[in-house]
Amino acid sequence: MGDIMEKRIEAAMDYHKRGFNCAQAVACAFCDKAGVDEETMFRLTEGFGLGMGGMKGTCGAVSGAVLLAGLANSTGNTEKPDSKGSTYKLSKALVREFLEKNQSVVCEELKGVETGNVLRSCNGCIKDAVILAGKILYGEE
Repeated sequence: MGDIMEKRIEAAMDYHKRGFNCAQAVACAFCDKAGVDEETMFRLTEGFGLGMGGMKGTCGAVSGAVLLAGLANSTGNTEKPDSKGSTYKLSKALVREFLEKNQSVVCEELKGVETGNVLRSCNGCIKDAVILAGKILYGEE
């Protein structure tokens, strides 16, 4: 793993330690690439934490990475939306690789709420999502 990726992971972990949710931690680690200031990114991703607010939904770390897919790939063409398909492919790749690694993308399953079997910690999910976003969206290793 390269220095850039190590720094992104370190930044994401620092954000999480400061109280950012998992989506915020992942997305804010890429503010420089996404062209979004930290406060705006923080606000955009706030509702994606804790499995979209109640652990039943998609892991916040995955949601943060998927949000980055749109920022990385969308043409922003509001008159004739023309980039959805390619953004969906990037999102699918992020979700698929996360799922293959961790057996789920659902917060409560990852945390083992019903089973008692924790598949991946929040920090682990954040690290995985940062690595996948860096690789799939920005070509960072």
